[in-house]
Parts: sequence; C-alpha cells; structure tokens
Amino acid sequence: MARKKISTTIYITPEQNDLLKALNQKTKVPVAEYIRQGIDLVLEKYKAQLPGQASFDELEP
Repeated sequence: MARKKISTTIYITPEQNDLLKALNQKTKVPVAEYIRQGIDLVLEKYKAQLPGQASFDELEP
C-alpha cells in the first residue's frame, strides 16, 4: 500500500529540470519519485544530525 504524500513546492535549476525530464522520458519513473529518492539520500547522509540520533560518544558520562 502506498504511503500518503504531502504536496510541497521546491525550486530547481533549469539544468536539473531538463535532466530530470530526460530521465523521466527514458525510464518512465516520475520526476517526483527521483526527488523523493534524493531527499532520502540527503536524510541518510545527515542522519546523525537529526533529533534523537545521539552517538555513543555523546551518551558517555
């Protein structure tokens, strides 16, 4: 079952738009899906900075 999605506005460069559209034409994967995947990559990269993500070093007294 697909998860509920919320609508938001983002601004991308014309070059990003052109490349995403070209990728969509070739793969038939929606541009929005590529954007969601990109967000997931950023969140994974910076997960240590998210609330509730204390490292073991921070937990030592």
